[in-house]
Amino acid sequence: MAARAGVSIASASRVLNGVGGSPETIRKVRAAAAEVGYVPNAIARSLQSQRTGLVALAVEDIGNPVYVEMMRAIEAVVASSGRQLVVHATGGRIDNEMTLLRRLANRYVDGMIISPIRVTDDHLGALVGSPVPVVVVGQLGADAPVDNVRTDSRHGVALAVDHLLAIGRRRIGFVNGPLDTVPGAARDAGFRAALARHGIDLDEDLVEVGDFQYAAGRAAAVRLLARAAPDALVCANDLIAVGALHALLATGRRVPQDVALIGMDDTELAQMMFPQLSSVSLGSAERGRRAAELLLQRIADPALPPRREQVQPSLAVRASSAATPPSPRPGTDPFEPTPAHPNREGVTS
Repeated sequence: MAARAGVSIASASRVLNGVGGSPETIRKVRAAAAEVGYVPNAIARSLQSQRTGLVALAVEDIGNPVYVEMMRAIEAVVASSGRQLVVHATGGRIDNEMTLLRRLANRYVDGMIISPIRVTDDHLGALVGSPVPVVVVGQLGADAPVDNVRTDSRHGVALAVDHLLAIGRRRIGFVNGPLDTVPGAARDAGFRAALARHGIDLDEDLVEVGDFQYAAGRAAAVRLLARAAPDALVCANDLIAVGALHALLATGRRVPQDVALIGMDDTELAQMMFPQLSSVSLGSAERGRRAAELLLQRIADPALPPRREQVQPSLAVRASSAATPPSPRPGTDPFEPTPAHPNREGVTS
């Protein structure tokens, strides 16, 4: 097999056992294996190497576009190592996540990437004591000895508020997800801090809490609009923003003429709406890619010190918060993506 592929026996063995190798080496070995009809005995290989060839990803909702983008990036990296990705939806429930972490004792996967929206002491204990490598996508305490990829959603909210103030909006509302979640708490803190930095007193009537889903986001926006008259809304993710857009249009408000609108995560949804949504990118694909790379490195060398990486947010400005309202010309495509150009503040427009 090694001779047919033109590589060393050790390199061929690493590829066949799912340990990895350069893309060219993997291609050659797999081609040689196909030529001779080699079929690995997965059970025997797992018993011998204590490797399963599987990596798990656990997220709240596999239908959420932000997790879809993350999953695609993770799968690409995992596949390059000869492994397969197994995806679990936890519903954001701590008991489901703890069950998955306890199952790691059975070594049903070689490692796990988990993105919890709530983090408890039990989580941290299970992560630290895991018999297989685990990488967390999300915020952890500074002293948590676990590989971690995070973003700064507080700064992301500040980018949105800064932009809205720059285009002349002053009654800025905020539609958030649950405050007992890590992202909900961080984005709430970021919104309040951004207003305070500009010397603007917060009107609590302009703040509403729901969930990180479309229906809950729309219902939360309806409640806010029933008691207040914002000239702009920041939403804690794109699903909420789409719900808010529909609530605004249903009540006769024009976007952005009457109310400017900004989401978060900058998923594909943002460019599917009309008007297209401005949105804060939190680098979902990049966080997924880095988490997968950290996990593979940890699998190869369990003695590595804990690593922490951060992906910086950026703002994509589109029609929903444009200073000049969109006015499609007859015969043009209103959904044609607007080119994004970064400026010195890391904001794209």
